[in-house]
Amino acid sequence: MTAKNVSKWYGSFRVLTNVNLSVRKGERVVICGPSGSGKSTLIRCFNRLEAHQEGEITVNGVRLHNKMRNVTEVRKSVGMVFQNFNLFPHMTVLMNCMAGPMWIKGVPEAEARKTAMKFLERVRIPEQANKYPVQLSGGQQQRVAIARSLCMEPAVMLFDEPTSALDPEMVSEVLETMTSLAQDGMTMVCVTHEMGFARSVADRVIFMDAGQIVEEGAPNDFFANPQHPRTKLFLSQVLKH
Repeated sequence: MTAKNVSKWYGSFRVLTNVNLSVRKGERVVICGPSGSGKSTLIRCFNRLEAHQEGEITVNGVRLHNKMRNVTEVRKSVGMVFQNFNLFPHMTVLMNCMAGPMWIKGVPEAEARKTAMKFLERVRIPEQANKYPVQLSGGQQQRVAIARSLCMEPAVMLFDEPTSALDPEMVSEVLETMTSLAQDGMTMVCVTHEMGFARSVADRVIFMDAGQIVEEGAPNDFFANPQHPRTKLFLSQVLKH
């Protein structure tokens, strides 16, 4: 998955400016930075929830053009987990997980059900299959959202601040699920302020500010010896909490 000189703007406001990023198969990349730095916009460009105006984005060998082409093909191979779960409230947990494979990939219902149960077991909530999202805790809903993405059997998983909407006691269960995926070799790009997760799971940590990648490095180097003054200021603020 690559972004080459990617830029995006809304009117006169530039959200991304000449961003270059390459993620290898099996790599775990954490993107951090202050609010408004462009980090969520960047990963949303990777599955075309946001359209970039300049540059090239390639995902799993498919190039995303400025025009809305190749979108469905890319979304079949990219899973996305959002801050606020985005589950269908009128569907059971099981149906939330079955819908994508059936509607987008044309998978038969019996096969979709088997896959859904496999991944609900994977995130350790198979007993919630016949409940509705409103009946679950926030942490459980986010684990359903992860299972739903896994049911599409993606090549890459994108996480957009997946713990930011959770109560503190629910954060650990979601991070444990994500850590388990990482240990299984899933290619992951995660926007998060969970620096402990970044230290223990990431192969590379990227810091963004004002729509640009300011600094990146292996976790040990990034946290122990940040080079850019903006990175140093950011880490001094988030690590003291």
